[in-house]
Amino acid sequence: MKGPLPADEYLLKETYPAIAGAGATGDKLTSTYDLVEQMQYLYVRVVKAKDLPGKDVSGSCDPYVEVKLGNYKGTTRHFENKNNPEWNQVFAFSKERIQASVVEIVVKDKDFVKDDFFGRVVFDLNEVPKRVPPDSPLAPQWYRLEDRKADKGGKGELMLAVWMGTQADEAFPEAWHSDAAAVSGDAVANIRSKVYLSPKLWYVRVNVIEAQDLVPSDKGRFPEIYVKVMLGNQALRTRISQSKNLSPMWNEDLMFVAAEPFEEPLVLSVEDRVGPGKDEGLGRCVIPLQNVQRRLDHKPVNTKWYNLEKYVMVDGEPPRKEPKFASRIHLRICLDGGYHVLDESTHYCSDLRATAKPLWKSSIGVLELGILSAQGLMPMKTKIGRGTTDAYCVAKYGQKWVRTRTIIDSFNPKWNEQYTWEVYDPCTAVTIGVFDNVHLHHGNGSGAKDSRIGKVRVRLSTLEAHRVYTHSYPLIVLHPSGVKKMGEVHLAVRFTCSSWINMLHMYSQPLLPKMHYIHPLSVIQLDSLRQQATQIVSTRLSRAEPPLRKEVVEYMLDVDSHMWSMRRSKANFFRIMNVLSGLLSLGRWFDQVCHWKNPITTILIHTLFIILVLYPELILPTIFLYLFLIGIWHYRGRPRHPPHMDTRLSHADTAHPDELDEEFDTFPTSRGSDIVRMRYDRLRSIAGRIQTVVGDLATQGERVRSLLSWRDPRATALFTTFCLVAAIVLYVTPFKIVALVYGIFMLRHPRFRQKLPSAPVNFFRRLPAKNDSML
Repeated sequence: MKGPLPADEYLLKETYPAIAGAGATGDKLTSTYDLVEQMQYLYVRVVKAKDLPGKDVSGSCDPYVEVKLGNYKGTTRHFENKNNPEWNQVFAFSKERIQASVVEIVVKDKDFVKDDFFGRVVFDLNEVPKRVPPDSPLAPQWYRLEDRKADKGGKGELMLAVWMGTQADEAFPEAWHSDAAAVSGDAVANIRSKVYLSPKLWYVRVNVIEAQDLVPSDKGRFPEIYVKVMLGNQALRTRISQSKNLSPMWNEDLMFVAAEPFEEPLVLSVEDRVGPGKDEGLGRCVIPLQNVQRRLDHKPVNTKWYNLEKYVMVDGEPPRKEPKFASRIHLRICLDGGYHVLDESTHYCSDLRATAKPLWKSSIGVLELGILSAQGLMPMKTKIGRGTTDAYCVAKYGQKWVRTRTIIDSFNPKWNEQYTWEVYDPCTAVTIGVFDNVHLHHGNGSGAKDSRIGKVRVRLSTLEAHRVYTHSYPLIVLHPSGVKKMGEVHLAVRFTCSSWINMLHMYSQPLLPKMHYIHPLSVIQLDSLRQQATQIVSTRLSRAEPPLRKEVVEYMLDVDSHMWSMRRSKANFFRIMNVLSGLLSLGRWFDQVCHWKNPITTILIHTLFIILVLYPELILPTIFLYLFLIGIWHYRGRPRHPPHMDTRLSHADTAHPDELDEEFDTFPTSRGSDIVRMRYDRLRSIAGRIQTVVGDLATQGERVRSLLSWRDPRATALFTTFCLVAAIVLYVTPFKIVALVYGIFMLRHPRFRQKLPSAPVNFFRRLPAKNDSML
């Protein structure tokens, strides 16, 4: 059994790859993507053929094309009974693996016994032209087919284009790759790089006001009426109306999540509880979401009466059910576009914009991510008696998801793919995950799941603008047996700011859209709605072609982050203790001053105290000047690397096996008897809330410490500048005036207050904490 890895193995490592964006010298002609290493490929585009002779008795042929380069061979699909076929397929051969001097394109006729030879075209690799995007694609040309003796007398012609290019070529994503020659058929789609977009999510607010003249079957009892509302697999219901009559009132809001395009209608049913576990339907209505009004602010939309229908049996041959008017229900329904629908944790959210596009502000910059490679990946499955890994990367920022191509059978895959996102808020994070693809062969059923290798988060606010960060991040995964390093992923990240004024202005803006503060949702509502949102996103993306599978989406969105974990609770507790350690140290230092442990220090403190008492106007300027000097002093030792997953901070390396067994336990628990299960689940639910509160407290303390740590260089620059300006202003302004103005401001009339948080509060909430480094 292997012992624990050295502490250095879990650390971030700075690298110096040969990329143009980092100032490395290289082939500038192919530096279209400047955050990745250039990979040379030989491209062969097989367009079509004409005038192919018939090989069968009927005079027809079933042509296909083979592209041969050394030991690699790619094949187009074949057509039946077609003398002028069109393929338009591209083949890409990695230059690193080329072991031949010529590429041979052979046209054959598919037959039952032996495929017939039509002819071939041969290219010397030394004569192949080089293409550099953004040049237009190389125009294909007609080539007469040669026989095996290189005689031009062969029949038929083939339209081809052959060139040398890089992964920046637009033909690269859809090309057949020589390093994936073992994958064939429909599975080829599962290994290609793709870009996905999350569906546009809306909050649906249903305000159930009242119903009118309901008709229960038993009129001799007081009705217990409630409304059940369903949207897809989401179901909520109102409380039982306190009006014990046939025109009940509720005036209750129910919230749902819906995604464009709206596929499922809103279904409302009014029901009467006639006994334990027995309900009677009094009426039902179906409302398509396409007809629902969209709201961008807090102004209420108009109410509307909807007809309730009830199905009744109608005599006839055969008897059938027909809808019949039952009653009316009064509703206020709207699509709330002023909220941001949370499908990620707010601590490392990648998008904070409102749903409605008219509320979006202009972008402040561009995020560029180069996914270079991975090193030392662990074998994730067994094939032909040996361990293997077919790795691919997924990156998520905002609504845009990207998936790299799958590198077959490699523990050190090289992707060298670059992607770009628009940035609307610097206080967001990009998430990169590495997975093992298990859907490469037809034998794997639909129930097989891609294995997680690890993930990385990078918070944009911790990056200096216009600087390229090239690091190798450890891929750390927690298993029931303990923490395990699965390898390293090599990334290049650059955040480019297009408007410094807009970006710095964002630090004074609310973190979430205004509706979250004007009409806030409860914590329980947000938690329930986030679960529904993640389920909708994972379902929609798993229906794409090729699918971004549900287990991948859920892992990237951290759907289990709210579950109880003793390890996380301990980590959050020690984060709080780390924050409070500064105050404790200050208290110990003050106690030493009071007890004259160091007479010189005590005399100096007494002198400073007397000066500040005699001149109280120097107190605030001195404090701000002191903070300014601390910030400038810490600038020299500011963090130069982005944060990463920290096993020590997460207490993953010291977790007890029993704690890990509890963390990986199912919910509800599978341990023990029914009574133990009930008590166990209740304890975990309560403790999960406590864990969240403790984590939030730790976050606030860490944000205070980040004011002068230069973890977010823009925020620290703003704060230190403010301290300098405040020090100067307070030096020249009498203290009494400052105290008077501040007191009047703090005691101002409610008419002069606003519901939105103030600029200092918004600035503080945007400061980074160590959530990004938590496993």
